[in-house]
Amino acid sequence: MKATFLKIAALSITLLSATPAFAQNPTHITQLIETNLCAACNLAGADLSGAHLIGADLRNADLSGANLQDVNLEGADLTGANLQGANLKGAYINSATLTRTNLEGVNLSDANLSFADLSDANLSAANLANINLVGANLQDAVMPKEMLGLAQ
Repeated sequence: MKATFLKIAALSITLLSATPAFAQNPTHITQLIETNLCAACNLAGADLSGAHLIGADLRNADLSGANLQDVNLEGADLTGANLQGANLKGAYINSATLTRTNLEGVNLSDANLSFADLSDANLSAANLANINLVGANLQDAVMPKEMLGLAQ
């Protein structure tokens, strides 16, 4: 009994003192902010809310679970990027290239994607409430079932 208690106490102390792991690479975040060039970067889980990333090169970048609320990605290239589960609420993504981008489960509510290229993008289970898709290219995009009547 005493040995079991000691093992549980030791495990608890180990778990409580462990620092949380962050997936994003801090060097990649600095690179993106300073140069606007971050193709194939690991930005998973990064907090980039409110950032001005106009024309950024984020091709094949991992932005899964990232906080991109109110970010400005006007004209950015996100071809092949993974944004699964990211928060893009209120983001300004007009005229951006999101070809073959994984936007599964993304919060795009109140986002502006006017004239964006979303061809072959995966938007399944995405929150598209109050989204602006005027002039957007949705050719072969996978849309949430509730939007299928709107995406032509």
